Amino acid sequence: MPQFEYAGKSAQGEPIKGFIEAASQQGAAQALLSKKIVPLTIQESKKQSSSSGLNVDVSAWFESKVGIDEMIIFSRQMYSLLKAGIPIIRAIRGLSENASHKRFQAVLKDIAEQLEQGRSLSSAMSKYENIFSRLSISVVVVGENTGKLDDVFLQLALYFEREQETRKRIKSALRYPTFVIIALVIAMFILNLFVVPVFTQMFARFNTELPLMTRILIGTSDLFVNYWWVMLVALVGGIIVVKQYLDSTNGRLKWDKFKLKLPIVGGIIERSLLSRYSRSFSMILRAGVPLTSGLSLTADAVDNAYMRTRIIEMRKGIEKGESLLRVSKSSELFSNLVLQMVAVGEETGRLEPLLDESADYYEREVDFDLKSLTAKIEPILIGFVAVMVLVLALGIFTPMWDMMSAVKGG
Repeated sequence: MPQFEYAGKSAQGEPIKGFIEAASQQGAAQALLSKKIVPLTIQESKKQSSSSGLNVDVSAWFESKVGIDEMIIFSRQMYSLLKAGIPIIRAIRGLSENASHKRFQAVLKDIAEQLEQGRSLSSAMSKYENIFSRLSISVVVVGENTGKLDDVFLQLALYFEREQETRKRIKSALRYPTFVIIALVIAMFILNLFVVPVFTQMFARFNTELPLMTRILIGTSDLFVNYWWVMLVALVGGIIVVKQYLDSTNGRLKWDKFKLKLPIVGGIIERSLLSRYSRSFSMILRAGVPLTSGLSLTADAVDNAYMRTRIIEMRKGIEKGESLLRVSKSSELFSNLVLQMVAVGEETGRLEPLLDESADYYEREVDFDLKSLTAKIEPILIGFVAVMVLVLALGIFTPMWDMMSAVKGG
């Protein structure tokens, strides 16, 4: 994140100079005003990050990624320590010494050093946006301004725990079909590289015309044996091209939209994202984030470019004076049940708990679909295996039967 050098005045009129990290000059000005500092000049600093932060970035290339497990433990421990009245610098110092993840340990040490230099916790966390999401940082900002930082970390811990539970359910449901697909691919390579060539040599000795299925099988095997390196290069090149396309804005948007329309799993992905939307939106509204800002943060939290554009359109509609219910209907993302909850929430001023109920509803739907996912995919996998066995049987045993008949007839 860019670093800005500022000069300003405190609430008592005393001159203040220093550095602050923000996404833009406007963001730096807002951050200073939230600290009751009136900025006079704000200029982007050419000063490089501290050596400790640089070391963390370099070590990140070799360390494993900081996962959701570490974030759950960190949020839970921060809640407990702050609730007990432990000073924030001392709390983070203690967590950095006890952290099991080396990269996260270095990050917490750097955050503690930044706090000792006078920076706020949210500003220190924003230096590591690859670890702390914008949603987490924004909620921490609200906790700092309201003096309820302990409650904020409790909300983050609950949010991460539900997110982890959903991920585990999805992984568990996909484990069986993934294993079967991998086994089929390995079997296909072994057959074409080692098994079929043996039969090809045997058939070549008889100098007879082979059936069409056998010729196709032999041709496929020759392709694997003679041009396996071309196939490997093409596979790697294809992966690189596809990855670059998906990393582009247009490619990511089209792929994320296509995922929601996939047969069998598209509906599961959509409901999972809507559950994340409802849970994230509820959490940031409960923390005190304004409605429009909350929608922007939620758009980033759903981690789907197509759905993000829809949520941004909802935010623009609210900025024009439309109600949340109306923009939710216009987005065509939500079911009638959820729209009714949003309507009641706006009328009663209890939007947060009703959004939580919407998240629970979507999570129940996802859980039910995941439990029946294996039953839906299993017939497709069995059919694919049956086709492979049929092709192999017709390609290998048909010419053998013909040869045996010719021998008996002779």
